[in-house]
Amino acid sequence: MPNVTWKCFDGTTVSAEVDSGVSLMEAALNLNVTGVFGDCGGALSCATCHVVVDETWHDRVPRPTDMETEMLDMVQGGRSSLSRLSCQIRVSDELDGIVLHVGS
Repeated sequence: MPNVTWKCFDGTTVSAEVDSGVSLMEAALNLNVTGVFGDCGGALSCATCHVVVDETWHDRVPRPTDMETEMLDMVQGGRSSLSRLSCQIRVSDELDGIVLHVGS
């Protein structure tokens, strides 16, 4: 089972093994990760599951779709080149060890 780590804006870190196929948003909500809200339930319509993929992992996650890119423009507090919506990334063995940064 792949391991995922969320580094939260409040200084907390949450690490857990996550089943393959689960979205990073679903996993974060199940683990009560501070700063991930998922208001739309993963329907790609709210940007409240915004995370910043750690630079060392950025090239290993699938590229965002045009729709996700548009939604990222709505991120409160702005986005970076490493920004993603966690509802759009599914856990896989290739992402074992991924690190995500969660803003305020």
